[in-house]
Amino acid sequence: MARHRVLGTNSRVLVAAFGVMGVTALAAVWTAQAGTAEAGAGASPTTKPTPIVGQTSKPDPELPAPVVNMDIAHASDKGDKGVNITIDDGPDPTWTPQVLQVLKDNGVKATFCMVGPQAQAHPDLVKDVVADGHRLCDHSISHDTAMDTKSSAYQSKEILDAQRMITKASGGVKPLYYRAPGGAFTPYSRQIAASQGMRPLGWNVDSKDFEKPGVDAMVNTVKNEISSGPTVLFHDAGGDRGQTVEALRQVLPWLKQEGYGFGFPVR
Repeated sequence: MARHRVLGTNSRVLVAAFGVMGVTALAAVWTAQAGTAEAGAGASPTTKPTPIVGQTSKPDPELPAPVVNMDIAHASDKGDKGVNITIDDGPDPTWTPQVLQVLKDNGVKATFCMVGPQAQAHPDLVKDVVADGHRLCDHSISHDTAMDTKSSAYQSKEILDAQRMITKASGGVKPLYYRAPGGAFTPYSRQIAASQGMRPLGWNVDSKDFEKPGVDAMVNTVKNEISSGPTVLFHDAGGDRGQTVEALRQVLPWLKQEGYGFGFPVR
């Protein structure tokens, strides 16, 4: 199982009054990152090491107090035979509806980790996700996989502005989780998220769908690694996600046959 870095932070300054960047500019930054990974010129936005299971730290008394657990979640609320399907980087007008249909066909609920400008651009899709009984997760504004090297003010802006965008797009339903782009968590970002009621969310199984390894490879990855832990990572944006749709179509029935149930990450 891969592991996230959990780095320290130099400053303890809460986000001040920032002007929100234009949606077009933010989307362009996010798209450029995704395009680089798609072209093979750099790492996938979600291939930093994943968070250490059981990683804990004491809340900083100088920051807002957490209202949910600030440790990185991996477990499923369905217990030892539970699986959490998580879908990152959307919503996307081409692929999110197809992912939603596969989930519906299999009676599976998932957690959608949304990028703020994507949610703002496609509020109808955010509402569709909520209407189908899935949960929302904050996946930042610009999908900056180097967030753990940036200032506390920058991290706050990325997290809190995305939370506002997603909540508005959903019609008032708040994200219940925060997943750092590429797993670039810090103790600061985890506490800021937890202070807003968003449990930091890791993963145990990376399907590697962002790299388009082929449907069989993705399905085999899930089959071979699901014993590592219940939270599985897929994507519904960042390029052609046709392989992801087909992999989900195959792997969800297999998980059921193996006696797994589908739940949500623990809160």
